Amino acid sequence: MIITEQAKPAPAKPHSYFELLPGKPIDLQINQPTLVRAKLKLLGYETGKFVMLKYPEGRVDKAISDVLIEGAIVIVRYILEGDKGECCAFRAVVKHISEAPGKYIYLTYPVHIENRQLRLHQRVSVHIPAQITVGTTKIQGIVNDVSENGCGFVFKAKNDQANVKKCHLTVTISSPGGEPVDIPAEVCNSRNERKKVSVGIKFTDATEQVEALMEQLFIHTDIM
Repeated sequence: MIITEQAKPAPAKPHSYFELLPGKPIDLQINQPTLVRAKLKLLGYETGKFVMLKYPEGRVDKAISDVLIEGAIVIVRYILEGDKGECCAFRAVVKHISEAPGKYIYLTYPVHIENRQLRLHQRVSVHIPAQITVGTTKIQGIVNDVSENGCGFVFKAKNDQANVKKCHLTVTISSPGGEPVDIPAEVCNSRNERKKVSVGIKFTDATEQVEALMEQLFIHTDIM
């Protein structure tokens, strides 16, 4: 997404979309005097006042230190997963860079946030027992949203480091009033928030299985 001074999508209200938890990855872009981008970690924010990021370390620190200064204009991008599935972006100004107790970046809070849908098919919120199978490993959980293109799968982990790597797997969804449906799929993304793992899944070569599932769930794909 490139923010320009030309025609833009209708802006979203900040409180409607800026709802990230600490630890989320943030893409920071600086255009002047040279184009520099870096992946940073969100530490927190105070609504209407500032957004706080962790300063990059190592090689990234050396590449960005000359341009990431107080007063610099930056573009912030982040992904909202779950049922929204949106890429969001906003302009901000670097308010302050602290040195103690750690090196942190303070940005101005967004005035408006642009957003773009990432999914071709809108997902429908559901709550269905399901299982994903990766090799010989089976994980029980819940499908919390579904479309003809993919689904969101959520499960409880034993620690806050567990995740599901990008791979091919099988999703078994227990639809009400019908037989469990096995759907070949692949992992698009995975995130762990306080031992709750959310997995974004894309169905692959499974037209018949998906149509059967949608019929059992009374979801009509022609209106999705």
